[in-house]
Amino acid sequence: MMLNTPHPTLTVAIPTYNEVANIERIVKEFLSTAYPNLIEVFVADGGSTDGTQDIVKNLALEDARVKLLHNPLKVQSAGLNLILQECTGDIFLRADAHSDYAPDYIERCVEALLESKALNVGGAQRFAAKTPFQAGIALSSKSILGSGGAKYRDPNYNGYAETVYLGCFWKKALAEVSGYSTEATANEDAEVNQKLLKKNQNAIYISSKIRVWYYPRKTWKSLCIQYFKYGRGRYLTSIKHSIKSQIRGIIPFFVISSTTLLLLIDLLFPHLGLPMEILVIIALLLPFLESLRVNLKLETSFESEIWRGDKDQIPSFLSRWFFCGIVLLTMPIAHSLGYAYQLVKHKIIGLHGW
Repeated sequence: MMLNTPHPTLTVAIPTYNEVANIERIVKEFLSTAYPNLIEVFVADGGSTDGTQDIVKNLALEDARVKLLHNPLKVQSAGLNLILQECTGDIFLRADAHSDYAPDYIERCVEALLESKALNVGGAQRFAAKTPFQAGIALSSKSILGSGGAKYRDPNYNGYAETVYLGCFWKKALAEVSGYSTEATANEDAEVNQKLLKKNQNAIYISSKIRVWYYPRKTWKSLCIQYFKYGRGRYLTSIKHSIKSQIRGIIPFFVISSTTLLLLIDLLFPHLGLPMEILVIIALLLPFLESLRVNLKLETSFESEIWRGDKDQIPSFLSRWFFCGIVLLTMPIAHSLGYAYQLVKHKIIGLHGW
């Protein structure tokens, strides 16, 4: 995939739905890049009703590189595939409208793509917050219980990995694996990277020089829905690709299901005397103890590393501890329920898709 130019042509691909608060800023930031060969910024919109499309149309009048596509399937993977079909850049840089990007994001991505000889590169998924609940999610990402030890959650990691946040691809490589799966609607990044890894075991590379910040869900309900979908997507990916690469995502399901099974056994056969009360108390306390450790570790750096909201609204230490604990408890349960739902749907009901 190496080209005889230090500046291959590049397409930015942004799937959107109701991103009126962010889309103008994100597009303009990419257009102002110092990278000399950004030739187009595609926005694939899933039918926004908040004025997102009007903003993109106006931006297109100001700069011909901006192009709007209609995404009738309304899911990110379908929107990205539409862009893949239409774009002409040598490099396909996936972006989201709810993230912040360093000024040199494009340059660092291209640099890593050329130097690593990988097919897809990216940076760690750094978390930022503007609300107390977002702060809880961001802090949870600093824990092994929240990140699962994933390489793409480590901002200091440099090297090859199994997946990466967002991604900057050689377009030809992405097209050769038929782009994103529209079935794995909540796990499309991991799924497409598995297809690339089958072509090249060093297909995915993470560089600590590539800096991007993700704004997580703002409410507990939306986090539950997100991780339920992640669990469903993880199951669909696991049945399509090697189970070895999916162990990290499957562990929460086996832990939660094993605990549930023990609870049922204790309920049906109380004479066995299983210490379930103790196990349940430990399971509930562990996330909050881990939250306390993470918050103490990041107490002095929270404002500089994570907080992006008003300085006079920085959440208290107690608030951060509580929400981080809730998040660490919620994510594995929601993920496991989603995984179990898709497993039952597939194995018992016989339905294979989403």
